[in-house]
Amino acid sequence: MTQYVRDIMTGDPVTVEPLTSVTEVARLMRDRDLGAVLVTEGDRLRGLVTDRDLVVRSLAEGGDPEQTTVAGACSDDMVTVRPDEELGHAVELMREHAVRRVPVVDDGHPVGIVSLGDLAMERDPESALGDISVARPNP
Repeated sequence: MTQYVRDIMTGDPVTVEPLTSVTEVARLMRDRDLGAVLVTEGDRLRGLVTDRDLVVRSLAEGGDPEQTTVAGACSDDMVTVRPDEELGHAVELMREHAVRRVPVVDDGHPVGIVSLGDLAMERDPESALGDISVARPNP
């Protein structure tokens, strides 16, 4: 049976505007237990920012995280998939571009994210990655 991106994606993605401070985004990630959020302008996708992006592209540069906006830390050269695309296509894109997360867009509007962890849980839940991905962190 053919599987589609919509079958495993994490829907209703958390989004922030480009002028949101790095501190605010970091707190949002902490409070919601997220590793990535989408950066949008209005209802259009502009980029994706991960917790690693915040550290490497913002904090390591020495800027004030209260004054630095997420616009400078986000990846804006990204690949996307549609919810109706076959899951195998998402895997190919992730492999080809060496990314762990791909935003899911429908008519340019972000509707979800598909991650390496989502794929691992779906395709091989008994694998180490699948097992780790399904586990909830200890507080």
